[in-house]
Amino acid sequence: MSVGPNALVVEGGAMRSIVSCGILDSFLAKQFSPFDSFWGVSAGANNLVAYLANMPERNLKVYLDYSCRKQFIKPSRFVRGGDLMDLDWMWEISLRELGLDLDVLSEEKRPLFITVTRQSDGQAQYLTPDPKDIAQVMKASSALPILYRNGVELDGVRYVDGGVADALPIQAAIEQGAKNIMVLRSRPASYRKPKAKWRGLTRRLLRETPGLVEPMLTRDVRYNQALSLIAHPPQGINIMQFCPPEDFKLKRLSRDSEPLKRAYQLGVEMGEQAIETWNRQVVFK
Repeated sequence: MSVGPNALVVEGGAMRSIVSCGILDSFLAKQFSPFDSFWGVSAGANNLVAYLANMPERNLKVYLDYSCRKQFIKPSRFVRGGDLMDLDWMWEISLRELGLDLDVLSEEKRPLFITVTRQSDGQAQYLTPDPKDIAQVMKASSALPILYRNGVELDGVRYVDGGVADALPIQAAIEQGAKNIMVLRSRPASYRKPKAKWRGLTRRLLRETPGLVEPMLTRDVRYNQALSLIAHPPQGINIMQFCPPEDFKLKRLSRDSEPLKRAYQLGVEMGEQAIETWNRQVVFK
């Protein structure tokens, strides 16, 4: 099945994904949407949903307010055997107070593929949910093992964060017919994922979900393979990536509003550059 030649892939990265939030809000401001399909992972998928729902700055409020509240991240709760990240609270309050425009999402006919990881065996799945189900699929794609222990059940199958199996679903987009692919990264271009540390501890913490042990310990292999694909795409495939600068140091679980605001503004500026690059490489070539 082909979904068209132009694809947008958005990486996750927890709070670092505020950069792609800024990029996508810039796209909305410029009414820029030349894509035939959309591919999102974890926080990147959440940003894509707000983009497709035409809700600028929705997720900026999530990053600057809800994600910084003490209810969301509690180390003491984690030490007692609970979740470090309370996704249940986050989804309940953000959906209640910010909502999602399901009418606009229902009118969108271009497919959105949200990457999730099957908890039983660590395999990637690329789900295209109906608008009524999209919030739960977003939550599943963000359910990082260990930090949110139980995953999310969808139609009888339990899923966890899509970044475990496929943090950059570029190959999947190519297999669906994409030829011009814009990739929004949350790491500088030089970044390469290192091998997993604390391997023994990871095995112990995942003892109740053994199917996730090896996928969690080999994330670096798949991630770095995707970076090689960006650097050396197949013939006829045009991949353009947009990354934060090399001095970008925002932490994955940052809760400091000023660096977050700067990262968002960086994304807005990157969005303008991305539009220019796309139009130069795709529209007029």
